[in-house]
Amino acid sequence: MTDQTSDRDRAAVAALAAAEGAAVAADSFRTDLTVEEKDGKTDVVTQVDRDAQETVIETIRTEFPDDPIVGEEEDALKEVPATGPAWIVDPIDGTNNYVNESRAFGTAVAAVVDGEPVGAATDCPALSDTYRVGPDGAYRNDESLSVSDRTDPEAATVCPTFWWDFDQRDQYAAATRAVVERFGDMRRYGCAQLELAMVAAGALEGTMTNLRANPWDTVAGVQLVREAGGVVTDLEGDRWRHDSTGLVASNGGIHDELLAAAREIDD
Repeated sequence: MTDQTSDRDRAAVAALAAAEGAAVAADSFRTDLTVEEKDGKTDVVTQVDRDAQETVIETIRTEFPDDPIVGEEEDALKEVPATGPAWIVDPIDGTNNYVNESRAFGTAVAAVVDGEPVGAATDCPALSDTYRVGPDGAYRNDESLSVSDRTDPEAATVCPTFWWDFDQRDQYAAATRAVVERFGDMRRYGCAQLELAMVAAGALEGTMTNLRANPWDTVAGVQLVREAGGVVTDLEGDRWRHDSTGLVASNGGIHDELLAAAREIDD
């Protein structure tokens, strides 16, 4: 455990680093980009992703030069250390949106100690929304966040999140069917950190997947949901961790129904 002062320091640096990385992304948004494929036609990267990650890392290193950093791009670590402090970085979550000139993208930075988040931020510059969370609570643009109070699934809006690849389209179809049969409406934004932030803000009642998600796509948003009064579990209904299989995040009021929907994906 860290003391409160240290937690506040890490939360503040997470917010600053996210803002610096988001500024790099914003500077090149809707410009002529060279787009490279990583593991598929929809898994893309640009030099801006790399530049934004470098900026985030430089900002963190100024205050915490010895902490390990887990990140999506290049040679950053890919696994969260089990003990001690670390940072988790997604320089542009929603790169596919970014290159297609959609505003649904953001820079996410989380500070963790012994694998547990102590502060995080997701900065969405094209939406003019900054989400941050720390010892003082969860906020969007300095206004306190709270999950929605809806408990009726038929009045709830849910987002199936993450990308089911072309050899998993049966699961993608099952996830969609489970949502539309159980809930009032469905959204999909293509930016997991934003989707989790929207659950925290009450704009969605829940988001879910059966997949094991990367920590840079999740940890900041999960902490936002929890601090805003929501619930985040794995497919077993146990408390979600960065190494869990499946992710079910909700306002709490529809969690059992959302968990049942997520479990249907693999049936």
